[in-house]
Amino acid sequence: MSRSAERLRLLINHLDRSAAVIQAAPTSAQTFTYRHPQKLRYTLDTDILTPEQRLFYEENGFILIKNLVSEEDIDMFRKEFERICRQEVKVPGLVVMRDVAIVKSEFVADQKAVSKLQDFQEDPELFRYCTLPQILKYVECFTGPNIMAMHTMLINKPPDAGKKTSRHPMHQDLHYFPFRPTDRIVCSWTAMEKVNRQNGCLVVLPGTHTGTLKEHDYPEWEGGVNKMYHGVRDYDPQQPRVHLEMEKGDTVFFHPLLIHGSGMNQTQGFRKAISCHYAGAECYYIDVKGTTQENIEKEVKEIAARKYAVGDEITFQDAWALRGRLVQGERISL
Repeated sequence: MSRSAERLRLLINHLDRSAAVIQAAPTSAQTFTYRHPQKLRYTLDTDILTPEQRLFYEENGFILIKNLVSEEDIDMFRKEFERICRQEVKVPGLVVMRDVAIVKSEFVADQKAVSKLQDFQEDPELFRYCTLPQILKYVECFTGPNIMAMHTMLINKPPDAGKKTSRHPMHQDLHYFPFRPTDRIVCSWTAMEKVNRQNGCLVVLPGTHTGTLKEHDYPEWEGGVNKMYHGVRDYDPQQPRVHLEMEKGDTVFFHPLLIHGSGMNQTQGFRKAISCHYAGAECYYIDVKGTTQENIEKEVKEIAARKYAVGDEITFQDAWALRGRLVQGERISL
């Protein structure tokens, strides 16, 4: 038995008492107290996560790793983003999203601001993020050794124009995914600059990953909502929440059922982050008809039909299969 496995066994065996607590500090400002679970469901033994980190993720549904991505890599991703905004490079399949309320672009005059890039799997420089060894070694702790990159984003949260459209409603990422099992899916989200409450850091509800997928729809916000920004319809707004303040290069890994969102960007600058959703290659597609995911299926199929000019015959599963890329191991089901 490895040393870390032995430590984990000892922790589980000897901390099973009513007063057993552990304190961990995944952010600069917050400390959590929680009891140890007795069964490790959400993490795999790869000797990368410490026993304490595994237990923290099991209980909270996220883990923050400091200074994981180098400043040099992040600066290269930023330069490629600027090239795309300036239309100096055309990326097949890329979705460029613009904020509904922001008129002024960051780089190009007379254009609305780019708030997000989605599906950059055909851009070699940006997709390099999804293949970084230091990212994948943590991803394997959640997905297993055969890893698919399923969904890619570069988020460029703009300064809020006063209508609060720079917010992202509280949601669960699984709402968008027609593949399972849920516990073999994970998101990596890396800050490309300092991220805090002022510029709209991530907000998470610890422990909500242990629940079920909730119904989502567009929130009824007075200032409007950006396309595809669905939110959970029913959750307790009084539930304790954590603001994940991060430094450039810090990376958070989180479960697809974790309820999370982000606040307004109340600064004058754009707030950037890059992310990828990974799934174990053994995951499989499901039919979402008759479930709470029917509304997002309809929306994704409409977008995919226009994007690929294929008409109504494209399925929800097809739209995801076209995006998926093997980044480690063997491609099996997805």
